[in-house]
Amino acid sequence: MEALISSVNEFIPYIMIGMAVIIILLFIMIIVLFKAVGRVESRYRKLMKGTNNKNLEEMLLERLDSIEDAKEISKKVLSECEKLEIKMKECIQKVAIMRYKAFENVGSDLSFSIAMLDDNNDGVILTGIYGRQESTTYAKPIDKGISRYDLSEEELYVLNEASNKNSNVEK
Repeated sequence: MEALISSVNEFIPYIMIGMAVIIILLFIMIIVLFKAVGRVESRYRKLMKGTNNKNLEEMLLERLDSIEDAKEISKKVLSECEKLEIKMKECIQKVAIMRYKAFENVGSDLSFSIAMLDDNNDGVILTGIYGRQESTTYAKPIDKGISRYDLSEEELYVLNEASNKNSNVEK
């Protein structure tokens, strides 16, 4: 045991020099770390200061509030769109027209039939018959694609054309 202590005593100056070098290196590392932390802290303060003397937290909270406002407005707009879609089903969406010559002795195709239907195929067929001596225009109501009145060949044609058109509102 004494041999061990005597051999350790021989190396004490070397151990002390090694410990001093380690302490100096650690002190240098502490200084470098303090400088790095100082730079990070100044960047952090600059970041938190933000623009116009508003800090980042205030800016983020304002943005979150504006996002919530935009969500509310979006919900209201979607609700209004749904209401409009319901109203549009009752508007004229399907139209078909046909011009024809009602009488042989008339020179041009001045007679017409127009079918105007909503999304449920409810609406009206307007027909104008042109003749040399007189012209007549009349309407026939359409309910779910069917008329209570007899339809001419031309009126059936425009009714089928209009009924087979897709509505403008996509589902």
